[in-house]
Amino acid sequence: MSLLQQFPIQNQCSNSTSILDQRMSKNIESVIPKKRQDALKWYGWGYNDSMFYAKNNLICFRGDKYELNGSSLPYFTEWVFKTFNIKIENNLKLPNLPTVFPEPIINEQFLAEIKKCNFSYSIDGLDRLIRCHGQTLQDIYMLWNNEYKRIPDLIVWPTCHDNVKKIVDCAQNYNVVIIPFGGGTSVSGSVTCPQNEKRMICVVDTSQMNKMLWLNRKNLTVCFEAGIVGQDLEKELQKNGLTVGHEPDSYEFSTLGGWVATRASGMKKNIYGNIEDLLVKVTLVTPVGVLDKETSAPRISCGPDFNHIVLGSEGTLGVVTKVILKVRPLPPVKRYGSLVFPNFEDGIKFMREVAERRCQPASVRLMDNEQFILGQSLKEAKGWVGSFFDSVKKTYITRVKGLDLTQICAATLLFEGESEDVKRQETLIYEIAKKYNGFAAGGQNGERGYILTFVIAYIRDFALSNDIVAESFETSVPWDRCSTLCRNVKARIAFDCEKQKISHYLVSCRVTQTYDTGCCIYFYFAFRFSDIPNPVEITEQIENNARDEILACGGSISHHHGVGKLRSKWYKETVSETGIELYKAAKRKLDPKNIFAAGNLLTSNEWSQFKAKL
Repeated sequence: MSLLQQFPIQNQCSNSTSILDQRMSKNIESVIPKKRQDALKWYGWGYNDSMFYAKNNLICFRGDKYELNGSSLPYFTEWVFKTFNIKIENNLKLPNLPTVFPEPIINEQFLAEIKKCNFSYSIDGLDRLIRCHGQTLQDIYMLWNNEYKRIPDLIVWPTCHDNVKKIVDCAQNYNVVIIPFGGGTSVSGSVTCPQNEKRMICVVDTSQMNKMLWLNRKNLTVCFEAGIVGQDLEKELQKNGLTVGHEPDSYEFSTLGGWVATRASGMKKNIYGNIEDLLVKVTLVTPVGVLDKETSAPRISCGPDFNHIVLGSEGTLGVVTKVILKVRPLPPVKRYGSLVFPNFEDGIKFMREVAERRCQPASVRLMDNEQFILGQSLKEAKGWVGSFFDSVKKTYITRVKGLDLTQICAATLLFEGESEDVKRQETLIYEIAKKYNGFAAGGQNGERGYILTFVIAYIRDFALSNDIVAESFETSVPWDRCSTLCRNVKARIAFDCEKQKISHYLVSCRVTQTYDTGCCIYFYFAFRFSDIPNPVEITEQIENNARDEILACGGSISHHHGVGKLRSKWYKETVSETGIELYKAAKRKLDPKNIFAAGNLLTSNEWSQFKAKL
């Protein structure tokens, strides 16, 4: 008998539920209810009560969870007219939302097992349609035009790890397809059903698996179920004076399991790290068993790290059920800042030196001129006093500083930490900015720019109602290719727009996460499609050409959005033929019947060849 068996540690973490786990386990009210249509738009982005809309021929915004709530936006209205030559009218085009849904394919034996286990389930058409898509332009456009032919056949809501294990075992026994579904914020096509799948498709909606299972203050680790939404996770930790610090743009609605499955990144990764840096241990339920490590030690040397098989697996190997994360005490000081640079090149030089000297604040994001102007347009109309001060600022920038308003760009800053550390960091950051002709533009602008990230996502749906398609895509790139990649991708999109006779369009970019060797670049692309019959197809062509240009310039297929189905054509080029075979070997071992047949990572032809050999 070992000493540990003779003298057990009472707060030891194990795969079974210990007394401590039960005592500290806590149910958390989810931002996503079981009937998510009660709180969230099932046909677009975000909360039901939050949106851009038109009133008195002006663009307005409502949504009491955001500071922009109740705002009239004449500058944004003017920007839309100048950019897309569209006058805003109060009568918007409404989506042609479906009222009749595809009949479900039912595997009676599987459904009988689900009923026998008393799991909550639904075959309701709307419940199934809601979970047939993510948040790509193609997803929403197809939904608005009632074009989905293959949707899930059954929705099941597990409430714990053991529920998931039983569901997956049943699916393996009766050859039913499982697609894990978290927040539904995917922008890679990863949750859409393969259109040629003949088997019953069961979506495992993890949104009701949102408990905090335990918290260890001494080790600064916490265990959550994988279905918890980012903002719910953070609220619970902050009640305990802690934070995980992971804030992707989708933080309000995306889930912990989704972060792991896509190798997510957040706006504050400079301090807290990306999801792979925060992850201590992950539990994955596969058709052949549960993949789990016995230890939660900070680092072990025992062969390949199986966490990294789960990270980025995108629902093709199993269901993530539990995740142990690192946490940190809440920072005592949180301060925003902003900088203005004469041009994007100077801004990139600033970002490079900040990364080289490893003095990044919690968040530093550099916006190009187009994105800077867009952000400025999202301001409320002011009285004469506010307008006067805006005029003074403009005069200072153009006359005193001698800057060209068509070239300037801006960076938003967020500092977190101890008071003295923040002061030192601020001093250093502003000194580096000065070397590249940058100057401080105030904390209020920085805070506003940071928070606007969560509001901008709502623009896509409003744009679609006004015959404007909009999409985003991202990449990571070495520093010595950063400027070239930005220029070339913009030039390629401009060339394709001219070729397609698109006169009114926008392409902009920002440099977000920075590393020793490179950075993440995030692009926005939009165009008016009033006279174009196939806007989504044209958008995909232009984005694919842009992605080819990105790869030619040394960029990656994705920094944090993942591969899904949209970027699968470049996966082999990225990981090599040997890498593809290694992934297939893991798939064959963990999922020999291809139960997790979401169809991500590999192309449809590659999946057909793979399934033929099973």
